[in-house]
Amino acid sequence: MSHKRARHGHRVLITAPFGRDAESVATLLDGDGYASRICADLDGVAAALDDDTGAILLTEEALRTEFSLLAHTLETQPPWSDVPFILLSLRQAGYKRTREIARLRLAELTTNLIVMERPLGSVSLLSAVAAAMRSRQKQFEMRDRLAELAAERNRLDTLLENLPVGVNFMDAAGQTVLSNPAFRRFLPDGIIPSRHPDGEARWIGFTGDGHRLDRDQFSAARALRGEPVAGIEFLYQPPQGASVWTRVSGVPLRDASGSVTGAISVIVDIDEQKRAQEALRGFNEALEKEVGARTAALEQALSELQAESAERARAEAALRQSQKMEAVGQLTGGIAHDFNNMLTGIVGSIDIMRRRIASGRINDLDRFMTAASISAQRAAALTQRLLAFSRRQSLDSKPLDVNALVASLEDLLERTISERISLDIALGDDIPPGIADANQLESAILNLVINGRDAMPDGGQLVIETGTVELDREDVAAHAGLKPGRYVTITVSDTGVGMAPELVDKVFEPFFSTKPLGQGTGLGLSMVYGFVRQSGGQVVIRSRPGEGTSVELFLPAAAAGMGQVQPQGAPETVPRGDGQAVLVVEDDESVRLLIREVLEELGYMAIEASEAQLAILMLASPRDIDLMISDVGLPGMNGRQLAEVARQHRPDLPILFVTGYAENAAIRSGFLGTNMAMVTKPFALETLAAKIGEMLTSGPLRMID
Repeated sequence: MSHKRARHGHRVLITAPFGRDAESVATLLDGDGYASRICADLDGVAAALDDDTGAILLTEEALRTEFSLLAHTLETQPPWSDVPFILLSLRQAGYKRTREIARLRLAELTTNLIVMERPLGSVSLLSAVAAAMRSRQKQFEMRDRLAELAAERNRLDTLLENLPVGVNFMDAAGQTVLSNPAFRRFLPDGIIPSRHPDGEARWIGFTGDGHRLDRDQFSAARALRGEPVAGIEFLYQPPQGASVWTRVSGVPLRDASGSVTGAISVIVDIDEQKRAQEALRGFNEALEKEVGARTAALEQALSELQAESAERARAEAALRQSQKMEAVGQLTGGIAHDFNNMLTGIVGSIDIMRRRIASGRINDLDRFMTAASISAQRAAALTQRLLAFSRRQSLDSKPLDVNALVASLEDLLERTISERISLDIALGDDIPPGIADANQLESAILNLVINGRDAMPDGGQLVIETGTVELDREDVAAHAGLKPGRYVTITVSDTGVGMAPELVDKVFEPFFSTKPLGQGTGLGLSMVYGFVRQSGGQVVIRSRPGEGTSVELFLPAAAAGMGQVQPQGAPETVPRGDGQAVLVVEDDESVRLLIREVLEELGYMAIEASEAQLAILMLASPRDIDLMISDVGLPGMNGRQLAEVARQHRPDLPILFVTGYAENAAIRSGFLGTNMAMVTKPFALETLAAKIGEMLTSGPLRMID
């Protein structure tokens, strides 16, 4: 802030008793922005002297009056105050001795004196006033700083006096400079323990390995050597009274050059804490003994209980093994029965066709071929049910229009149920696409409808409903395996006989069936459950005896913007090739033979490889290969790994996988890469041909019926 507008020290006191000198100086100062005040004599200056005074300007003539009042006023000023004086002397012959005496008298009153001889210019005078005023402002700044230091010192004194810990400031020689009452409680004479004659006797401390500390290892002594000491526990033995546990720390003090100029020693009374720790240690030791005794008794009881539990576990394991073998027997019995029937149809039909071909009777072979094909398809369906139960089937999960899929099944479902059962389909509004394999979802709905039909031998009502539900964290807690989010629901309800609670708890267990032996494998609901769980959803069943059963499927809803797939029928035509080269990698000779024959029948050129390494050699060769068909479950390098190697040699090569069972190919969307597809064994000629034609879009194809 400018000295002309400062809160204190902004005024110039003027005393010039002769003529109009005072008025002239005041006019000059006022014109330059200074505040001024004219005093008649030195007594007037003394009376006007206050915190607003920045400088005193006087002429030599004013010194001829009495000085005593002004001298007294200046003596009573605080130590920081030294008001600047500007003396305007007169250059005149014959008065030199008189002027010197006057100046000496003024010098006795102040050390802050500027003497200027008249006549002088206004610029010189204003410059001198400005210098004096700035000097005065520095005094006020010093005053404020001294006040701050005094307040800070007062706060520090208050803090030290009231601190519950002892604090001592010492110089480089270890002499106490400042300490508080808490420190003097232990050392009333101010001598630090390392310098005290009885220091080692009264202050008992130990190193980490249990050795007694000598005075050179005390906290203050180490701090004076420049070493910070975080805290050492000492047992203090006072001249009178009980000993006290303390914790003593030391901090070295350094100057700007880093040299140690002293240290701070801090003493904390930890006696209550240490006594409590000792009491707690004794309590813990007693408690440990008691716990040890009780633990021994409990261990004895636990040992007996473990022996009993082990015996019970062996009995339960034997029971579970018996139940498992019974269930496996039920499963294998049902599967063996079904497969024997299917194999009878296949083997018998082939045997009859062989006999008739040998005898030249080929006119009536179609019905035997049809019977063999139907039996083979039934065997494939049973295999798919087993894979669905084990959650190892290959799923082609895509966003589906669930309402359209359910509606497309209505005619099939009507033919499946009896005339005494009414079928109602209630499709929800604004149903988002659900993520699932369309074929498996159709099979699951058909399974549930058949179960509902069998539960209503005397007729009833069957209802299929679709809907949407948003599940939060609380909701999914009641449905294990689900994550918070949006789901599409498909519910199949019947008014049949229903089930008791103990049966509801078992319906999803493998091999469980409520039907008579031989009428089912117990894999129907297990297949539905395995398919839905593999799709990221859940199945919830509700049933009460005499009131019917309701099965609700939860399928993940597709994110907004994902395109949905409409239900599609079987292709009506089979595409035919025109000599494109197809590499077939299959370790099973019979399957490889079949694929080769199918390819040649369709007009493609088949290149065979029985293992991955042989296929790699062909892929690395310059020969033309338009498509690779590979089994997923190859020995050694699997089909997916082979595809990665193939793409290194031929980046744009289309790849078709065939699989009967492959754990890593269970979800096709995470298994297939760009320009890759998959078909499941066993496959129909039309399915394989359609998939090959779809992938070889760049080659000339012609369609055959």
